[in-house]
Amino acid sequence: MVRKIRKAAVIGSGIMGGGIAALLAGAGVNVLLLDIVPFDLKDEEKNDAAARNRIVKAGMDAALASSPSLFFNKKDAAQIAIGNLDDDIEKLAECDWIIEVVVENLKIKRNLFEKIAKVKKAGAIVSSNTSGIPLKDMCEGFSQEFKEHFMGTHFFNPVRYMHLLELIPGAETLPEILEFIAGFGEKNLGKGIVWAKDTPNFVGNRIGIQGIGACMKFMMEDDMSIPEVDALFGPALGRPKTAIFKTTDLVGLDTMSHVAKNSFDLCLDDEQRDTMDLPDFINTMVEKNMLGNKTQGGFYKAELTPEWKKIRKVLNIKTLEYEDLVRPSFPCLDAAKKKSSLTEKLACVLKGDDRGAKFAWRCMANAFQYAANRVPEIADTIIEIDNSMKWGYNFEMGPFEAWDAYGVAEAVERMKSENLDVPANVQGMLDKGVANFYKLENGIKYFYDFVTGDYKAVPVSKSMVSIAAAKGNNKTVLSNASASLVDIGDDVFCIEFHTKMNALNAEIIDTIGEALAYVDKNGAGLVIGNEAGGMPGAFSAGADLSQVSKFCHDKKYAEIEAFIKKGQDGIQATKYSAFPVVAAPYGMVLGGGCETCLGADKIVAHSELYMGLVEIGVGLLPAGGGCMNLWKKYINALPAKTAKDMDLAKLFIPAFMKVAMAAVSMSAAQAQGNGFLGLADRIVFNRDNLIGEAKKEVLKMVDDGYVPPAKKPLIVMGNGGQGMVNAEIYNMLNGKFMSEHDAFLAKRIAFVMSGGDVKSGSEIDENVILKLEREAFVDFCKEDLTIARIDHMLKTGKPLRN
Repeated sequence: MVRKIRKAAVIGSGIMGGGIAALLAGAGVNVLLLDIVPFDLKDEEKNDAAARNRIVKAGMDAALASSPSLFFNKKDAAQIAIGNLDDDIEKLAECDWIIEVVVENLKIKRNLFEKIAKVKKAGAIVSSNTSGIPLKDMCEGFSQEFKEHFMGTHFFNPVRYMHLLELIPGAETLPEILEFIAGFGEKNLGKGIVWAKDTPNFVGNRIGIQGIGACMKFMMEDDMSIPEVDALFGPALGRPKTAIFKTTDLVGLDTMSHVAKNSFDLCLDDEQRDTMDLPDFINTMVEKNMLGNKTQGGFYKAELTPEWKKIRKVLNIKTLEYEDLVRPSFPCLDAAKKKSSLTEKLACVLKGDDRGAKFAWRCMANAFQYAANRVPEIADTIIEIDNSMKWGYNFEMGPFEAWDAYGVAEAVERMKSENLDVPANVQGMLDKGVANFYKLENGIKYFYDFVTGDYKAVPVSKSMVSIAAAKGNNKTVLSNASASLVDIGDDVFCIEFHTKMNALNAEIIDTIGEALAYVDKNGAGLVIGNEAGGMPGAFSAGADLSQVSKFCHDKKYAEIEAFIKKGQDGIQATKYSAFPVVAAPYGMVLGGGCETCLGADKIVAHSELYMGLVEIGVGLLPAGGGCMNLWKKYINALPAKTAKDMDLAKLFIPAFMKVAMAAVSMSAAQAQGNGFLGLADRIVFNRDNLIGEAKKEVLKMVDDGYVPPAKKPLIVMGNGGQGMVNAEIYNMLNGKFMSEHDAFLAKRIAFVMSGGDVKSGSEIDENVILKLEREAFVDFCKEDLTIARIDHMLKTGKPLRN
C-alpha cells in the first residue's frame, strides 16, 4: 500500500488550527476545517448554515487576515472547506489524516475522539496537536485500530514559519504510520522533525519554558531589569532579537503561563520544578490582561506622543508601571560586537567578569544542566533537544552546541568551582576522555550518544546536501573573504556567498567568473546557494551599497559603469555557460541577489521567498540584467509564435510594475505569480533539502543531455510600451502613489525595459538592453536625490521617500 494524504481534516479553527489548515492547503492538500456550533444560537439561527458555521468562518477569516500571512498564497484558501462538528462530522470519513487542535482539556478531547472513531475510515491517521496532555490518557479504551493510527503531531506557532514539528509516538502506534508522517512532514510540509516522548510539554516547550522561568527567577534574585536580560539573551548568544521578554510578548503571557503551569503540575520529580513556578508579577500581569502584543501591552508596549511619535516603553517589574525604554549595555556585549563568529561572541558574554556576563553564565549553566538531565527522559539523544531549540525557538545553537562552543570541560570545572551540580551523564562522558558533544569527521557530523557511550552519525535526510559538511571534508576548491566554491559531490559544485547579508561585491563577481571557469574544466554543473542562518535569512540582500555610495560621492562614474559591466558579464556567462546552473534562493532575495537567480537556467526556491527587484527604493534600477531577464521570464513563459502574436502590453505593464513598485513576494508562490519563478522552476518546502534538490536538478539536466540556451533576439515593446507606462506614471503621480523622483526613475526604467527608442514588436540584441541598463544606472548615480536614498538606506536600513 502506498499511503497518500489527499484530504486532511483540522478540527479547531483557532490560530493554530487555521495555521495548520493553511500550511496543508499550501502543500496542495484538500482540507476540511471544522469547529463547534455556537452555543448561543437564537431560535431563528438554528437551521441557518451560516450561523451554525459562525465560529469556523471567523477562524478562517482570521487566518486569511493574519499578518504575517499564514498562507503562502491567499488563493490556497480555495482548497479549504469549512463546516461544523454536528452537521459535517460524517465528512471525516473522506479524510486520510485528521488533526485535533481543540482546547487543552482531556474530557473534551476524548469526547471528540469518540465521535471521530465512529466515522473515520480504516487506516486513517488521527493525531493530536496537544502541547502536553499524555497520549495514553487521550486514547485509553479506544480500539486497537484507533491506537495503531494515533499519535501526537505538535506544530509550533506560527505554523507556516516555525520549522519544528514534534512527533510523539503512542505506545501502540504502528512504525509505518510514524515513518509516513515523518516523511510527509519533512518533505511535503517542510518541517524539521524531532522525535519526542510522551512527557509533559514534550521537548521544545519543556526546555524552553524552564529556560524562561529560570531567567525570570535569577533576574529577580540578581536585580536585573527586563531590557538588561533581553540585551544579553539576544544575538550575542545566538538568540533572536526578540530575546526572552519580547518573544513572550509575541507568544502571549497567557500561553506562556499555561505551558509553565503544565510543567509545574505534571513534572513532580523534576529537579528544577521551582523554576517553572513563575514569579507573582507574571500572575498579576495575566490578571490585568497585560498579555503582550495581543493586548497592546505586556513586558513592552508602544505609545504615541501628540506629535504621533512612537515611544517604546518597558515594564518595571517592581512597580508594574511602564517606563521609557533605555537600551542597556555591558562590557561583555561591547566586546562581543567586535567579534565575527558566534563562538567568539558567546565567549565574550559568558566568560566576561561584568555583572551582565555573570548573569548570562548563571542562566546558561542552568540551561546546560537542565538539558543534560532531560536525556533520556524526554528524548533519546541530544540532537532532539538541540534541534527543538533551533527550530522551535530560533536559537542559532542548541544547549549542547553552545556548551561545546564554551568548552565542555571548562564549563564543568567552573560549575564545580561554584558548587553547581554536574549532570552525571556529562561527567561520565568526560571521564571517558570525550571532550565534545559533537565532532565532524570526513564531512560527517557525529553526536555523542549517552546510552552507548560512543559517537553516532547525525541522521540526515536523503535529500540533504550540506555545504558545511563538504567544507569540513576539505572539498573547498576556491575561497576568499566573500565567496567559496565547494565540491558537493557527483561533479557538481556550489558557489556560496558569505558577506554580510550575502551582499554582492566586486570580489563575489570575480569569484563567479573563476567558479564558472573551474566548473567548465572540472565539473558537470553549478549550484548557486548558501546555508546562512537567520529567519528568514538572506540568500542575498542585493549589491554592496556602501561601494556604490563611495563611487557616487567620489563621482567615479567610469568605475561605476565598469562595476556594472562586470556584474552583467558574470550573469550572462552564467546564463550561457556550457553546463547547467541552478540557483537555490531562500529568504531575502533582493536586487542583485534576485538578478543572480534570474540569470540561472533554473531556480529551486524555498517556499519562504521574499524576492524582488527593489533598486528603485534606493534611486537606482536593476542593472545586472534584471530589467532584461525579468522581461525574458514573461516572454519565455509563452510559445515563441504566441509571444510574437500576443498583445505585449498585457505582459509589459505587469513586468514593468514589478520593478517600478519594487514588488517583493511574500512567498515562493507569490514570486511565481509575480513572474520571478517560471513554470520550469521548483518550490521546495524544506530549506534543509534546498541545496540537495538544486543538485538533483543539475544532474537531471546533465542526464537529459544539457545544451546551453541559444542567444536569440529579444522582442520588446519599444515606444508603445513607454507611452502606456507614462500614462500609468502620470496617474500614480497625481494619486500621490509616487514622488517626482520615483516618476523620473520609472520613466527611465520603462525606456530601458522596453528596449529604448524602437518600434513596438521590434527584436533587438540583449546587449542593447544591457547597455541601456548601465547608462541609466550611471545617470541615476549622478542624482542628488538618489545619493540621499542610498545614504539613508545605509544609515537606517529603511528606504527614503523623496
